[in-house]
Amino acid sequence: MWNSHFAAFFCVLLVFLFLPLFNGGLAMAVGTPDGSEKWGYVEVRPKAHMFWWYYRSPYRTQDPNNPWPIILWLQGGPGASGVGTGNFEEVGPLDSFLKPRNSTWLREADLLFVDNPVGTGYSFVEEEKLLVKTDEEAATDLTTLLIEIFNRNETLQKSPLYIVAESYGGKYAVTLGLSAIKAIEDRRLKLLFGGIALGDSWISPEDFVASWGPLLKDVSRLDENGLFESNSLVEKIKQQIANGKFKDATETWSDLEEVIGANSNSVDFYNFLLDSGMDPVSMTAAELVRATPRKRYSRYLDSLKTSPGENGDLDLLMNGVIRKKLGIIPNGVEWGGQSGLVFDYLEGDFMRPRIKEVDELLNKGVNLTIYNGQLDVICSTKGTEAWVEKLKWEGLKTFLSIDRTPLYCGDGRMTKGFTKSYKNLHFYWILGAGHFVPVDQPCVTLDMIHRFTRSGVYKVEDDMKKQKLKVTN
Repeated sequence: MWNSHFAAFFCVLLVFLFLPLFNGGLAMAVGTPDGSEKWGYVEVRPKAHMFWWYYRSPYRTQDPNNPWPIILWLQGGPGASGVGTGNFEEVGPLDSFLKPRNSTWLREADLLFVDNPVGTGYSFVEEEKLLVKTDEEAATDLTTLLIEIFNRNETLQKSPLYIVAESYGGKYAVTLGLSAIKAIEDRRLKLLFGGIALGDSWISPEDFVASWGPLLKDVSRLDENGLFESNSLVEKIKQQIANGKFKDATETWSDLEEVIGANSNSVDFYNFLLDSGMDPVSMTAAELVRATPRKRYSRYLDSLKTSPGENGDLDLLMNGVIRKKLGIIPNGVEWGGQSGLVFDYLEGDFMRPRIKEVDELLNKGVNLTIYNGQLDVICSTKGTEAWVEKLKWEGLKTFLSIDRTPLYCGDGRMTKGFTKSYKNLHFYWILGAGHFVPVDQPCVTLDMIHRFTRSGVYKVEDDMKKQKLKVTN
């Protein structure tokens, strides 16, 4: 299949499309002749270019009563690449060895990967000052990209879009959700909005850092001395957040990671059963703490491979054979070349919570799924439960009071997780999984995604009527 794609690529060069953007920029799109893949750039602002890659599912069905869904995958970091990590390491059709992935999410939906924000992955800015500084700015750019992709394609407009986010991508997802809904209501975006899934998402940094010490103490990775030292820094972070000093809180967060690394003999922040130094690429604990999120992602995911080396190296893959396949990456643009800057520019928003945005989405009636890996540290289940309990949503008390249902997968009866739902809020506890849930527990995750993408579509007009009633009354 891969070779046939390459053979078709030279034909693809003949079908470049240059489309005018609403803001006067250019959009560039290209794809395979059979329409199974499309990719391109959107100039979301002058000199700010965002890369996207769309896969049409070979399992796609034509059912007017149950339209086939599209999943927009948003990676975290900030600065980690959805086109690279999410695609080749987690849920796309091929793995980083270019072998078919049996657990690809194409079994349940079409997939749209985006290198977001600009500066991430293949996305780039021509001037550094154009990098985003807030989650809202990232959401505005993503909304512009969705307008360009969906408004010109009536086929895509018939498929509901579901946003799935991982890690820091959760903050992008909730701000994008509100931005996209506003654009749909204003008739600027032609899109069926399905819902949002937050996977191990950095929604409330304060609650997560407060969970690290107690969690690691409970699983014997910290002792009382390590817990005391880490909790002292947590109190400092809480005060900095309360005072609106988010950049200072980001610096203290980095200090806290170093303290925990030193006291736990370098526990892996993505899976507390592992050490950071267990990956094939030799790095000291201090180097791992200082590494960019994109590099830390790849180090951890590399550690899960059975044959580490050149054939599975994501950097080599994306800057080599994939770059050649795509054929439109400008000279001088290296995959991940600006990713470190993305984190630097967002450091003032990194520790800002987005619980309020989750409340707004729930109150609008948007289907919201939250899932968390049992073994994650950086976005621990303990921290996620803490911020969920802070929601002001009217259904929260009932949600918290109901019992969980066990999850199984395949022929076995071994418990794979738990779930519970009330109205439009759904929570999944995934056992045996770290930060990268689709990698660690692909079977139960696919089942979850099936339920999520068949959970209904957000009724924009109904919400608009409610707003009109409020104004009238």
